Amino acid sequence: MNAVAKRRKLSNPLALAVMVFLGERPMHPYEIARLLRQRGKEHSIKINYGSLYTVVQNLEKHGFVEVAGVQRQGNRPERTLYGLTEAGRTEAHDWLADLVAVPAQEYPGFEAALSLIGALHPDEAAELLAERAGAQEVQAAALRGVLAKLGAELPRLFLIETEYQARMREAEAAWIRELLAEVAEGRLSGLDEWRAWHDTGSLPEDWQRFEEQFRDAEAEAGTGADVDADTRAGSATRPAAPPTAPDPEDTPS
Repeated sequence: MNAVAKRRKLSNPLALAVMVFLGERPMHPYEIARLLRQRGKEHSIKINYGSLYTVVQNLEKHGFVEVAGVQRQGNRPERTLYGLTEAGRTEAHDWLADLVAVPAQEYPGFEAALSLIGALHPDEAAELLAERAGAQEVQAAALRGVLAKLGAELPRLFLIETEYQARMREAEAAWIRELLAEVAEGRLSGLDEWRAWHDTGSLPEDWQRFEEQFRDAEAEAGTGADVDADTRAGSATRPAAPPTAPDPEDTPS
């Protein structure tokens, strides 16, 4: 297995789900939609049922599915059945294997918020983080309830994505609680400067020195003494700079 996932013709996980389902037997899109709901896949895959036909058409365009027949039941209109081609079977296997084996940078919203949380006052940030931790704990408990109920009826194999969701929510909530304890006890490195920045509206001297050090390091890595570090922002080795100081007029009193 390669360490880097292959770039694929289709990237929508719904397309992968369609191919996996068609690997069971030929179906028409309406039946695929029914099974997606029945098996609860909307909790793990973003599903737009209105675009399902478009997804199937795109799979057919790339040769991953093909028309396998026509189905007619009673007075209902004929429905086109689609089946998985050999190319589709290979694509589904390789795509799924990549997703399982190769970690991907997915840029979740919460991670983005953490990278910018310095723009909030520490007290407000602590309140919001506590609110999020509580919400995650409630949702994790609800998922545990689902697992307890369905676990008596279904093999664990059919529930591992729900188990994963519960574990991830619990882990996030536990991490937030640890972070909040550091804030409450004053053990978080940089907390005093963070608070002073919001209380005074002035960028702490230590943070200004960090910025100067980053610029000096970038200049030294350049090809000449006149290299403008700002024109080469985004270096993969440069840590994120402290947030821009707020306008004093916008700073809470």
